[in-house]
Amino acid sequence: MTTAGAVRAEGDHGDRGGLRTALAGLTTRGRSFLAAGAAAAVCAYVLGQSDLLRVGLLLAVLPLVCAGVLHRTRYRVTGSRRLSPSRVPAGSEARVHLRMDNVSRMPTGLLMLQDRVPYVLGPRPRFVLDRVEAGGRREVSYRVRSDLRGRYPLGPLQLRLSDPFGMCELTRSFSTYDTLTVIPRVEPLPPVRLSGEAKGHGDGRQRSLALAGDDDMIPRGYRYGDDLRRVHWRSTARYGELMVRREEQPQRARCSVLLDTRAIAYDGAGPDSAFEWAVSGAASVLTHMLERGFSVRLLTDTGTSVPGEGTDGFTGASQQSADTAGLMMDTLAVVEHSDGAGLSLAYDALRGGSEGLLVAFLGDLDEEQAAVLARMRQRSRGAVAFLLDSGAWLRESSGASGPADGGGERPRMLREAGWTVVSVPRGASLEEQWRLADRERSGLAAANGGEGTG
Repeated sequence: MTTAGAVRAEGDHGDRGGLRTALAGLTTRGRSFLAAGAAAAVCAYVLGQSDLLRVGLLLAVLPLVCAGVLHRTRYRVTGSRRLSPSRVPAGSEARVHLRMDNVSRMPTGLLMLQDRVPYVLGPRPRFVLDRVEAGGRREVSYRVRSDLRGRYPLGPLQLRLSDPFGMCELTRSFSTYDTLTVIPRVEPLPPVRLSGEAKGHGDGRQRSLALAGDDDMIPRGYRYGDDLRRVHWRSTARYGELMVRREEQPQRARCSVLLDTRAIAYDGAGPDSAFEWAVSGAASVLTHMLERGFSVRLLTDTGTSVPGEGTDGFTGASQQSADTAGLMMDTLAVVEHSDGAGLSLAYDALRGGSEGLLVAFLGDLDEEQAAVLARMRQRSRGAVAFLLDSGAWLRESSGASGPADGGGERPRMLREAGWTVVSVPRGASLEEQWRLADRERSGLAAANGGEGTG
């Protein structure tokens, strides 16, 4: 995906000084020429030497003419910036293309181009452009990369112009900037049957009333254009007006992804922290479910979801699926820790019994939050929990040994409530954990509701 934005100049009210602004840009050479010309003019007046006066005037006028011409030229150079792509996963590179156009009838002198970027994206890029002919253009590019997700401004662009004699240098700042969105890493997941539906529901799709599909014997009034073959004569005789059979169509399976963002549930920070793994996991599951045609919804412990999301979540397998995934990735790109202490708000946001599959990425849990999650299982047809023991992650990163909470009290409570629980070790692949969740749920189903293998 590529975005382009024209870069416009800042307001001219700061340049009303005209000559004062131009003189402020004189280089050491230009100031020396101006001083030498003034001194020669004074000496010529004192000594009565007209030839020396002409030399003095030439020395003094040259830097002034260069400053005046350069002052006019800098408003006849335009710039633009283009990002390719404007949304990039963490750890991947994006390329920024800069273009300068000389819209004047005169060639420019030496140009030094500088773009302002945040330090996390790399060093500030600088380019030196030689003389640009009248009506000409120059294009340069540089790469940016960040291991940290977020939204980073690029700009404003600064252009330093110099005349061919090196008498004056003026800087032009452009006002607009672009934004690079660094989204979480998305790992492709294998297709597994984690829908959690009861037998007979197939892939988890339900049926609802609509305008096309299989017959539903609940009648409705006749509308112009209805097929007369769908007239329900018994209801027509009963109500005294023409009635037709309603129709129904499959309803998309639902999937809700719960991301635990509580600050007290995670220790550590940085690209390799447990919280970043959870964010990346949520992004991967959302993308995977959208590609499979699920109606997906992203929830956090605060009970909020993606801005602009409908009641039933976003729908995949449509023309808007790419935009839907992009909107969710933009939300996850800036998600931060919350100040909340519990998951009750997320529990309230779940609809009773109609959530379909619930996939949760959870940090450290206490007994109270494990009980909330146990009740949350009753509001879904299937539930998978990825537990991240952030303390164990920190111990492993420092080289210390210590068991994770994979067989502790909290996972046992969730399993007894019907959750499929996977304890995630540090550095684990989400694909492997996804397959492990499928195997554990298959074992749970084979045991006819027994406890998972853990």
